[in-house]
Amino acid sequence: MSLRLSDLRDCFEGVIPSIIATASADGVPNVSYLSHVEEVDEHHIALSNQFFGKTARNLRENPQACVILVDGASGRQVRLSVTWLRDEAEGPLFDAMTASLRASSAQVGMADIMRLASVALFRVDAITAIPHPEGLDPAPAPPPRPSLALAAEAVARIAAETETAGIVNVLLDGVRRLLDAPAAILFQYDPGRDILVTLASRGYPRTGAGSEIASGSGIAGAAVALGRPVRVSDMSRVRRFGAAIRDTSPPEEESRIIALPGLPDAQSQIAVPMYAKGTLYGVLFAESPRRLAFRRDDAVALSMVANHAAATLLIGEVLASEAVAAPVTIGPGLPEGSFRVVHHRFDDSVFIDSGYVIRGVAGRLLVYLLERHLAEGRVEFSNREIRLAPDLRLPDFKDNLETRLLLLRQRLEEKGCPVRLMRVGRGLIRLHLSRRPEIEHAP
Repeated sequence: MSLRLSDLRDCFEGVIPSIIATASADGVPNVSYLSHVEEVDEHHIALSNQFFGKTARNLRENPQACVILVDGASGRQVRLSVTWLRDEAEGPLFDAMTASLRASSAQVGMADIMRLASVALFRVDAITAIPHPEGLDPAPAPPPRPSLALAAEAVARIAAETETAGIVNVLLDGVRRLLDAPAAILFQYDPGRDILVTLASRGYPRTGAGSEIASGSGIAGAAVALGRPVRVSDMSRVRRFGAAIRDTSPPEEESRIIALPGLPDAQSQIAVPMYAKGTLYGVLFAESPRRLAFRRDDAVALSMVANHAAATLLIGEVLASEAVAAPVTIGPGLPEGSFRVVHHRFDDSVFIDSGYVIRGVAGRLLVYLLERHLAEGRVEFSNREIRLAPDLRLPDFKDNLETRLLLLRQRLEEKGCPVRLMRVGRGLIRLHLSRRPEIEHAP
């Protein structure tokens, strides 16, 4: 049976480097390893031209070449007989391969160092399977997952939810089922600070709610910067790099930095941006200890789920803002004792009993609710009145209040704080206090 390029897609994942062999006009051979080989269509491939010296000169003298590809999942090898057509330094193909290179380079802290000079486009003239020298059959590739059916199931479950927490829970559970992945994270994009904030996660010892990633950093940040799905199929070097960062990170109380959740043995990662009404909402992320865990079809299916979830969450924000105002409900008497709340105005970070909790808009939200309780004795508040509070300085456009409250609620629970937030109805929240708050404002 003749092979097609579409049969070789696992060979283009870059788990095992590819090789190109060229020859000069007078027949002197040269062999080079390739960092990126892309399938363009059924008859063409493209190679990243970063460090081609002799290879580039040979192709101009003699456009015939041979490329060896290795399937990282099964170990099979194929030989492509190719003809160099041209180099491209701009256009859709160049942009796509630049994005792939930047995404993989970001994993090892070299996003601004590894740059693509051009893309070499080749016509594929023949594909030949290379037999195993001992006559062994390569391991069969795993069967594809029914991504479309699982994506449709996830979309239907998301559509059935009406509350933000329910949407987030169903979304993350659906992502893990869709990708057969043990862990997933929902990041929300904060345009004011150009960062991603962990809203919720599944499959980790700690949720990491409130942890942050700068746009362009890591695979999730690369998905934001590039505006497209990003996959990495072999995280061996990345894991060592990330472990070194975690080992040298100071505690939360000293740094105001919440540790990102992560699998210590992750080999594959995928991240897709979430858009609603043409605006970036966040990023869906998943990881697995298996190499080649996520395929191209998975990225397409996950993008469908991600964009549907972003639109549903946006609708939930609108519905919550239309809820009636909260009644003036006075809380019951509190037990003896108090807890200390320190609010640092320069970054709106909040510490409770010397333990760091949260910062930014979520920090201002917490202090606002506690101060209103102390001044008025109230324990219930509506999204509508919170949005109108001038002290909170909420963004005028798409403030994502519902998800900010969800983030705050998760962080308070994870830290075991003496104050908790409970959802008591659409657009209504209630404070639960085990002691009396004493608030101190610091510069």
